[in-house]
Amino acid sequence: MPLTRAVIEVLDKKALTTSEGNLPPRIEVQFNPTEYTLTKGAQIAEIAIPGIDSPILQFVRGQNEKLSLELFFDTTEDGMGATATDVRDWTKRIYQLVKIQPRTHAPPRVRFSWGQGLSFVGVVENVQQKFTLFNPRGVPLRATVTVSFREYKTLEKQLEELNLQSTDHTKRRVVKRGETLSSIAAEELDDARLWRRIAEENAAVIANPRRLRPGTEITIPLIGEPSQEEKDETS
Repeated sequence: MPLTRAVIEVLDKKALTTSEGNLPPRIEVQFNPTEYTLTKGAQIAEIAIPGIDSPILQFVRGQNEKLSLELFFDTTEDGMGATATDVRDWTKRIYQLVKIQPRTHAPPRVRFSWGQGLSFVGVVENVQQKFTLFNPRGVPLRATVTVSFREYKTLEKQLEELNLQSTDHTKRRVVKRGETLSSIAAEELDDARLWRRIAEENAAVIANPRRLRPGTEITIPLIGEPSQEEKDETS
């Protein structure tokens, strides 16, 4: 089976021209990493209540996933004399990914992928270059580059993936053919009587609440207890 090399692709095409020269759109590593680490966390707040044994925990928000790995580079096969290849010709391509780019004013978004096992979109958060072998003239020939990537996702992508179903949070959905406000209220809010709340929230896009147009994007509002009028509908 042929060897599949890990690659780093620059997704922001405007960032390819830098103050230090052209940034290649695709960087293929010299040697695949021997391991990598994925880290994901959540921010949890402690709510202190006097007189209890431990504080109440409340979820605040998620944190970016992080990818950490080491890449090895070696140019000794080209010799160690005056014509030796400087290993920094390899490492500087990755080192540039953490720098602010003149046209975007930020480090570029990249994708680190390795065959079918890993595809990670983010920005390079940290690069550490360690040079371990030099020729007699002091030219580095061997290096280990430690790289940390921080996950990048747009707000729209995150909301799509979360697909929050709680009735105490607003959400968006697209009307499908054959759906009614009552059926949507039953599905989203577990109570068909709340269809009026959805109609009121979307008065700007719903002309006739009894005839929904397929493809219309609507907001499912934050819902409390049904009003007395809504309770009377099924009483």
